[in-house]
Amino acid sequence: MSIFNPKPKSKEIREVKLPYKTISLCPQCLKVINATVYEEDGKVMIKKQCPEHGEFVDVYWGDVEMFKKASRFAHDGKGIETPNTDGRNGCPFSCGLCPMHKSHTALLNIVLTNRCDLACWYCFFYAKRAGYVYEPTLQQIVEMVRIARDMKPVGCNAVQLTGGEPTLREDLIDIIRAIKNEGIEHIQLNTNGIKLARDSELSIKVKEAGVNTVYLSFDGVDESTNPKNIKEVPTILENCRRAELGIVFVPTVIKSVNDHQIGDIIRYAIKNMDVVRGVNFQPVSLVGSMPKKDREKYRITIPDVIKKIEEQTDGEISRWDFYPVPSVTPITHIVEAITGEPQYEFSCHFACGMATYVFEIDGKVVPITRFVDVEGFFEYLDEKAEELANSRIKTIRMLKGILDVRKFVDHSKAPKGFDISKILFEVLVRHDYSALSEFHVRTLFIGMMHFQDLYNYDIERVKRCVIHYATPDGRIIPFCAFNVLPEIYRDKIHAEFSIPLEEWERKTGKKLKDEIFRVVKRPK
Repeated sequence: MSIFNPKPKSKEIREVKLPYKTISLCPQCLKVINATVYEEDGKVMIKKQCPEHGEFVDVYWGDVEMFKKASRFAHDGKGIETPNTDGRNGCPFSCGLCPMHKSHTALLNIVLTNRCDLACWYCFFYAKRAGYVYEPTLQQIVEMVRIARDMKPVGCNAVQLTGGEPTLREDLIDIIRAIKNEGIEHIQLNTNGIKLARDSELSIKVKEAGVNTVYLSFDGVDESTNPKNIKEVPTILENCRRAELGIVFVPTVIKSVNDHQIGDIIRYAIKNMDVVRGVNFQPVSLVGSMPKKDREKYRITIPDVIKKIEEQTDGEISRWDFYPVPSVTPITHIVEAITGEPQYEFSCHFACGMATYVFEIDGKVVPITRFVDVEGFFEYLDEKAEELANSRIKTIRMLKGILDVRKFVDHSKAPKGFDISKILFEVLVRHDYSALSEFHVRTLFIGMMHFQDLYNYDIERVKRCVIHYATPDGRIIPFCAFNVLPEIYRDKIHAEFSIPLEEWERKTGKKLKDEIFRVVKRPK
């Protein structure tokens, strides 16, 4: 292996020590209970005991060594200076955001509708089964954005439009423009892509209105693993290519269902790197009541997915090429030291996600870690951030003398004609984020985010969540509270701000069933 592809250090004082205690919930009664995170057979497990419903044991992370590596990058954010709730009911029942929360909103999800043009056997969220239609008004959406944007110390600057299927909103373009007019820089559209395929001009329209990225559901490369939209994907790619609108594939990974195609998904993305900017795998969250044998059948964790990537790419992408999300916080620290202002910080729990970037060089996949000393670079930035924080003079000339990132790049192994040192300097010192456009065009992001369920629930993760939902009542709710506790958050709030299905059909003159483009049946 390259010196720029290190295994975890054998001794590291910041490394988590197993076992340790945390706080969880009973999957049946939602009582707050103590839990233990511990090692067993090379895996990280979580065990908890409810006085009424007994013991629950599940896999927390599928590999101890990778877990310890990730833990070295644990970093808490600045907290919330302008909470929207008081926290009196404790976490996770006081969202949000409450004074206990440790991270600002990095990505704000806004559910535009619970209508969908797919009827999937496993989905209990869409309007037909809910019995109501939830669609916040344009003014409600703008107010949600303003609340998140104005939070302190760091306001939200990235919004994801989601559903249901958000492209079913007839006023989608007006919504995108209104959000852009609120000063939001990054807007991504979370979609199954059916309408992007059927309407050849929609990609152009959403791009011109302000969408930066299409966050496309993509569970596999054939109909057996991806019956939702595999037939439409080539057309979606072509329409987005014409619009110069980047796509991120979002596969939900389920053990024994589509985990054998993880490498194929990456190869398909690389084949279309001119328009596909990344693949963000999501290990399945096992919501609802599920017996242990079924959880063992379907459960897959972040390290399990990464090992599949290593196996299915014949080692071109290694497990050690991946780093946890908070590993990038030194970039925040250096920019804060230069500007003197609080900056975006990805301070989620170290167990929430992992990622890397890969290049295609001479027909081979080359992770960025093979020519950039990632850990050395991050340590260097933290050291320089402390030095710069105490300096009164921060001219470009002085910063050029202090910040020398070239020594962390092996240019002999880097892509030809691609000066990553220059890009890093432009971003860190000049704050010219347009320099990142070249980076994103030349690379493929490979990441994963494992959202929790009640069996592996860790309240310490909820407190550090950076992906939140906005609601019409003015709250901002962490992902793993909003969706894992639907009877308290998602479903309860949506029902309150919805209209009955029959009333919606009467007012619009439409029938919900007429919008269904495809029925996705349970696999045999």
